[in-house]
Amino acid sequence: MRSLAVEPGAGLLFVSHDLSVVRLIADRIAVTYLGRIVETGPTAEVWAAPRHPCTRALPAAVPKPDGAGVLPAELPGDVSDPADPPSGCRLHPRCPQTYDGCDREEPRLIAGGVACRRYAA
Repeated sequence: MRSLAVEPGAGLLFVSHDLSVVRLIADRIAVTYLGRIVETGPTAEVWAAPRHPCTRALPAAVPKPDGAGVLPAELPGDVSDPADPPSGCRLHPRCPQTYDGCDREEPRLIAGGVACRRYAA
């Protein structure tokens, strides 16, 4: 797949829950949560220094070859219903770092490539 993506004039949209595979294929990454982009940027940068709480939790969820993968402890609770997402930031019911307004106002993706009130100017 990687060789197809580097062909002149070609592009590849690869969707996966497995960041270890995405890391090998993609030059850029967009991490989503309940249908909204929460972080985006060059794959190497996002992998090395994830900023959004959802992105920071993803490496822990990468499947292990022995099948011993676990859900990220950093995000307690259950995923909300995608058909009826929570108001404000969609991660706020599970986020370890909520701020005043997270439950009311949906964060915008800022120039640095993250959608989180923690990084809002």
